[in-house]
Amino acid sequence: MVTAIVGANWGDEGKGKITDMLAEKADIIIRFQGGSNAGHTIINQYGKFALHLLPSGVFYNHTTSIIGNGVALNIPYLLDEIKSITDEGVPAPKILVSDRAQILMPYHMLFDAYEEERLAGKSFGSTKSGIAPFYSDKYAKIGFQVQELFDAASLKEKVYRVVETKNVLLEHLYHKPLIDPEELLKELAAYRDMIAPYVCDVSSYLWKAIKEGKKILLEGQLGSLKDPDHGIYPMVTSSSTLAAYGAIGAGIPPYEIKDIVTVVKAYSSAVGAGEFVSEIFGDEAQELRVRGGDGGEFGATTGRPRRMGWFDAVASRYGCRMQGATQVALTVLDVLGYLDEIPMCVGYEIDGEVVTDFPVTTKLAKAKPVWKKMPGWKCDIRGIRKYEELPKECKDYIETIEQEIGVPITMISNGPKREDIIYR
Repeated sequence: MVTAIVGANWGDEGKGKITDMLAEKADIIIRFQGGSNAGHTIINQYGKFALHLLPSGVFYNHTTSIIGNGVALNIPYLLDEIKSITDEGVPAPKILVSDRAQILMPYHMLFDAYEEERLAGKSFGSTKSGIAPFYSDKYAKIGFQVQELFDAASLKEKVYRVVETKNVLLEHLYHKPLIDPEELLKELAAYRDMIAPYVCDVSSYLWKAIKEGKKILLEGQLGSLKDPDHGIYPMVTSSSTLAAYGAIGAGIPPYEIKDIVTVVKAYSSAVGAGEFVSEIFGDEAQELRVRGGDGGEFGATTGRPRRMGWFDAVASRYGCRMQGATQVALTVLDVLGYLDEIPMCVGYEIDGEVVTDFPVTTKLAKAKPVWKKMPGWKCDIRGIRKYEELPKECKDYIETIEQEIGVPITMISNGPKREDIIYR
């Protein structure tokens, strides 16, 4: 049985907590796309952690955590991340890395930073983790798979060939120091030794696990609206954030994904540039930002303040549809307890016409939010474990969201800890 856990919005929906929670009953957890450019914050008995590459199931002794072939694999970062959790007393997790995973090269982060610098005011708001240059190289077929580290002769030939083109850009476009291919080969030899203990034919491993009836979780990074095909292009990420890509990024048949838990935030937030119709500003945004999440709405990777907005039913409905949501986990609901009334964006006004279908980016730029005001519940709902015990106004808010998105809300997160959850 394969379940995907993915985001409906711009990312930062709280997928890490939901994965960490569901991993208790899982055998295998797989990261299937993205890299160390976004983080999942998790609070459990060991403490508070921000994971970037490791799947959010690494805190259990019975699970196997897998880095799938769709991931942008930053090898030294992965090793540091493993050490950072074992240093905090977490038992050494069982980790497998796909032999087909692509390696984030040392120069990818440099090119990311150089390009943002070159674009200046027109930049994409990248986290400078090397993601766009990495995926560009992957699809230009000048990237490096893990398996290539173990064939010294062909690796050397390819490194010299690739460095030649990189150095042209460094010299003439960016005016930066050139790459020395021999130094790069030494670095890749170190990468090979670091990753060797974890390398595995992951698709074969998963094929057997599926045949044995193992419970498998696919963990997505970011959310629907950051997908390069279906998101707010070009202000998107460089790998597909949709559950459908989980089959490709892990190496399993698509029909094995039976359940798609889509995580939806009870208000909106976004990191990076791009269209964001329900965005709020000033004191209103700052109050929500400071109260939000656990310790506030600041990026788990960069610490950047997130852009804030009220719940956007148009974007969330579209996000759930693109994921193929079978059920929804609604997160950070407890944060809204301070409000007398809660605005909800239920439509977009574009050129004088109200639409409820999420439009393409050029139209999105002209969209103005159509608000519906809901009464607030004015109390702290943390600690409540039964749906019936929530205040009436709170249940009305949840049920309005459910009607808007058209998918059953089965889990409600009302606090940052693993046990802060209401099952419906």
